[in-house]
Amino acid sequence: MLQIKDLSLVADNVAGGGRKAILDNVNLEIKDGSLVVLTGPNGGGKTTLAKAVMGIATPTSGSIVYNDTDITNMTITERARLGVSYGFQQPPRFKGMRVRDLLELASGKADLSTMDCCMYLNKVGLCAGDYIDREVDTSLSGGEVKRIEIATILARNSSLMIFDEPEAGIDLWSFAKLTDTFKDLHKNSDATIIIISHQERIINLADEIVVLSEGKVERKGSKEDVFPSILAEATRGCKYMKNVEAN
Repeated sequence: MLQIKDLSLVADNVAGGGRKAILDNVNLEIKDGSLVVLTGPNGGGKTTLAKAVMGIATPTSGSIVYNDTDITNMTITERARLGVSYGFQQPPRFKGMRVRDLLELASGKADLSTMDCCMYLNKVGLCAGDYIDREVDTSLSGGEVKRIEIATILARNSSLMIFDEPEAGIDLWSFAKLTDTFKDLHKNSDATIIIISHQERIINLADEIVVLSEGKVERKGSKEDVFPSILAEATRGCKYMKNVEAN
């Protein structure tokens, strides 16, 4: 279980001077094996919260406990060893590094077999023969890099997977593939999955929806309880769901 307790993050020297609470006393419990979608307006604190869990952002106060271990002051590497992984909104590219190399690094196996590499790539809808020896550089599309990053997280065998707006900057075909990947991952693994998204197709996969606004948890609950109100607000031009997809 992931427990976020009274978590706050205050930024100094914001525009206009002074301080601003990016996260304001956030409390959440996320059950093992669940798929949770974080949504809410831009600037509401979603990415900051996710980065705080991964250790990329440092909270001002509060604690983060994962599987009964306080990870608040742990390094990114220490959290990764406990099974926490993070998928960036814009994954980095590595000129000179092949897809195979990334999968080997993620798995911790210098001799990861071609069969295993192919298995991870196939799970994210990529033909292994076309990608395994390609460099992770600008020759790849945004959707391809996103799916390769997800494959590395699968190779890591992470127990807590965090994805920051995985739909950002990819084409509709790739987005459909990503949605299927998350659906299958949730169905066929015990991993806990947290996805930051505004997209209806991804929100529809959620066991629980958390709406974060102005650094606070505005509401949370099951998809059945929360999603209808989000859709109703979207029809009124609500700030939460301006990019919501039509069915």
